[in-house]
Amino acid sequence: MTIKSLLSTASLALLIGGASVAAQAQIAIGHLADYSGGTSDVGTPYGQAVADTFAWVNKNGGIGGKKLNVDTNDYGYQVPRAIALYKKWSAPDGKVAAIMGWGTADTEALTGFLAQDKIPDISGSYAAALTDPEGTSGKAKPAPYNFFYGPSYSDALRAMLIWAADDWKAKGKSGKPKFVHMGANHPYPNAPKAAGEAIATELGFEVLPPLVFALTPGDYSAQCLSLKSSGANYAYLGNTAASNISVLKACKAAGADVQFLGNVWGMDENAAKTAGDAADGVIFPLRTAVGWGGDAPGMKTVMEISKISDPSGKIYRPVHYIAAVCSALYMKEAIEWADKNGGATGENVAKGFHQKKDWIPAGMEGVCNASTWTAKDHRPTTKVDLYRSKVTGSTDGDLNDLMAKGAIKLEKVKTVELPRKPEWLGW
Repeated sequence: MTIKSLLSTASLALLIGGASVAAQAQIAIGHLADYSGGTSDVGTPYGQAVADTFAWVNKNGGIGGKKLNVDTNDYGYQVPRAIALYKKWSAPDGKVAAIMGWGTADTEALTGFLAQDKIPDISGSYAAALTDPEGTSGKAKPAPYNFFYGPSYSDALRAMLIWAADDWKAKGKSGKPKFVHMGANHPYPNAPKAAGEAIATELGFEVLPPLVFALTPGDYSAQCLSLKSSGANYAYLGNTAASNISVLKACKAAGADVQFLGNVWGMDENAAKTAGDAADGVIFPLRTAVGWGGDAPGMKTVMEISKISDPSGKIYRPVHYIAAVCSALYMKEAIEWADKNGGATGENVAKGFHQKKDWIPAGMEGVCNASTWTAKDHRPTTKVDLYRSKVTGSTDGDLNDLMAKGAIKLEKVKTVELPRKPEWLGW
């Protein structure tokens, strides 16, 4: 072999070695998104924000010089597809450091596997069953590797019912107000049902039998006639905005005089535009301290991240986009801590979530509400900010314009500080 060929061989070995180091210098993340299934109306902006945020992190140097290798998959809100993807992500030869999850049914189905494989999952499900890391409450199985950002579905509903009880008194009404839980017979809308009905009873409501409507848009005239004839005063909408819009419109047409309480995915700016005046007055929880274009230092970071998929900066991003940016940046900082403390393994990333109290990701001041996860309690917050959708006049036209001129508004109504009751952990 000549000197020249020896040098070529050595150069090739160095190149191959360098390439394998480069390949190793990545941190793998699984990302479950719903862009086509039953919750795609809210899953699309949320999933886009997760993808944008991690692309922005990579653009700005990654984590400790390592790029995030994000495997985004549209699983169509189908549990079997989520399980198949999890098998890939948990395989020894391609194990991810973390998962950005989505739905309640799939997240709950994976909880035991996440714990066994030590892979943290920050989901788009806020089911209270995911908040008990050790299973000490006896109400849910241990979920040490499950996280989410924002109040649980149960705590949000408790807060809305506290507001509703005050609202009933403020209006000078007598007798027991009537409350009804509405939504699909599915793990997500049902997640806070028992907790909501229990506190409703405590607060003096008469709890009516639940009314079921599907996760997809449809004709829900029958449900609205039942709602009207039941005499319900307050109704919780447990589905995402797309099917809730159908209910709001049908109930307006039926003349049902009900105060609707939306879950966190149940109302947003796009829904208010589509539903028009039928969406006027819906109460719902907001996870972030401000909406799009809000007056907060952290909005500059959100705008930068948004430009990853919208260089023009002209697309209006709904509340779910901003909440997803917060969620992804909590994950980023947990991975960052892990990378500096033994490496970005799932076990270390989970420990990373427990390192800070009243935690707001860097650069997100005034946008993300402070969160605290401990090894014994994964309720990030028990503070619930309640907003009311206000719709005045026509909602035809560009959403930016409608929001700018105040045709659609999200008005803050009340902040409810719930006690961190041990008996509410996991429920």
